[in-house]
Amino acid sequence: MDNKQTGKQMPENAELVVGLDIGTTKIAAIVGYKNEHGKVEILSVGKSESLGVHRGVVANIEQTIESIKAAIKIAGDKANIDIEEVIVGIAGQHIKSMQHRGMVTRKSLEEEVSQNDVDQLIDNMHRLVMSPGEEIIHVIPQEYIIDNESGIRNPIGHSGIRLEGNFHIITGQVSAVKNIFKCVDRAKLTTVDLHLEPLASADAVLSDEEKEAGVVLVDIGGGTTDVAIFYDGIIRHTAVIPFGGNIITDDIKEGCGIIKTQAEQLKMRFGSALAQENQMNEVISIPGLRGRPHKEISVNTLAQIIQARMEEILEFVLFEIKSSGFERKLAGGIVVTGGGSQLKHLPQLVMLTTGMDCRIGTPNEHLAGADDELKNPMYATGVGLVMKGIEKYERELKRGTNSTKAVEEKVLVETVESKQKAEKKVTGHSKQKVGNFFDSLISKAKDWMSDDVE
Repeated sequence: MDNKQTGKQMPENAELVVGLDIGTTKIAAIVGYKNEHGKVEILSVGKSESLGVHRGVVANIEQTIESIKAAIKIAGDKANIDIEEVIVGIAGQHIKSMQHRGMVTRKSLEEEVSQNDVDQLIDNMHRLVMSPGEEIIHVIPQEYIIDNESGIRNPIGHSGIRLEGNFHIITGQVSAVKNIFKCVDRAKLTTVDLHLEPLASADAVLSDEEKEAGVVLVDIGGGTTDVAIFYDGIIRHTAVIPFGGNIITDDIKEGCGIIKTQAEQLKMRFGSALAQENQMNEVISIPGLRGRPHKEISVNTLAQIIQARMEEILEFVLFEIKSSGFERKLAGGIVVTGGGSQLKHLPQLVMLTTGMDCRIGTPNEHLAGADDELKNPMYATGVGLVMKGIEKYERELKRGTNSTKAVEEKVLVETVESKQKAEKKVTGHSKQKVGNFFDSLISKAKDWMSDDVE
């Protein structure tokens, strides 16, 4: 990425990161970096209408490419940079998850568990045989076990022969993943990394305390609703529900007998997730088509349509919570985010349906001086992808520093050892020469003594 001029004072070692959220209703490109205070600074946001994506999956490659190009151009022009690399999000109803346990046997009890041992264990998980047409996207450690000692969060530094791990494995369809890579590549961009969108959204809107206490993230997008459950700071369960904000729009369109654009505007401007919160006699007038008379729609009727569909989505969410086994351990309640979370009275409906506390999650909580645009929950995934990219950069930087340090230490040790060997060799030769000199003197003295005796 060529940084021409950002307009903000960036730290010298800061790395610009671009998150690309390929959604059903919009494609958003967000440019950001971490400032000197450790906060994420957003330089620009580019948004375009998503025309080729259906329920989180690329349905039309050419249209998706054009939408990506449009969003990237807007973001690049605003920040005055040339965007070449992106962190991409993936979602869709093809996403599945499972739990698996892996093990490696180490050679030595004396040597401590290293990062290489952990990497080997994770690499083994990536080699698991999946169903035809599926591939592993993420391998997320839950806990480690060393010689039957369980509950270990970080095994590095421990001693033991058998290293085991419980993992949360997320898979997706090979064709869906390849289509995303294809679209990004044809838009003349390089995919640096691929992340599951609800995990990215979780980074943007959840606090560490919520993840520790137990929380459910519900990301309501246009085509799907993503669910991610955290407990003890670890992701425990993920699921994708094949309903989102678009199906509510379709319900309004069918129920009120209007076109889709009018239905979307009604939902955004007057929509409510709780019918009882609206006045019975409040009416909205909709212009008729091509000279036809205006159509009057009751706000209460509109809310009833929305509430019926939202209750159905929340029933699926509740089913996933119960299936996870953490239903009674979620002190953090539910955090709703995504474009579909902008409905009025949605937190109240969530609390009535699930019996759990609820709040709307916005991405500005982790940002430095976020503007009003970024306070919209629809940008949670894009901001989260930027945070994932920054995390990846810092991890690689740290790993590179450690590798350099290890090489320097190895060179130093080898130099010292070589020097010691050289000194030992020189000392050995000296002793040998001194010994030979004294041996010759003693021999000569014996000869002189024998001559005197004679």
